Amino acid sequence: QVQLVESGGGLVQAGGSLRLSCAASGRTVSGSAMGWFRQAPGKEREFVAAISWNGRITTYADSVKGRFTISRDNAKNLVYLQMNSLKPEDTAVYYCAAGSSTIGLSRSEYGYWGQGTQVTVSS
Repeated sequence: QVQLVESGGGLVQAGGSLRLSCAASGRTVSGSAMGWFRQAPGKEREFVAAISWNGRITTYADSVKGRFTISRDNAKNLVYLQMNSLKPEDTAVYYCAAGSSTIGLSRSEYGYWGQGTQVTVSS
């Protein structure tokens, strides 16, 4: 079993930055692809970013490309999402997820999820 806990969310003005963290416990996720997803009110949960088990491959949703950066520290069982140039449309609950050894873009490819952290961007 893997437990994931997100932190770092909050209220920020448009154009600002936040860094989300995801701490994994229970067992190591160093061999797992990790992803960030988000869910805005009234919308489905959507893919934001993912990183391969060794950190060499990353992929992003078009809406965040160039503004968000996903990274990981396998020694510490941590995954990060650096969010810059935030926009009001980035407002959502952000979820960390652990998948298989293969990087994935869909929710079904991730078996473990955190409880989420709220990010609110004011205009």
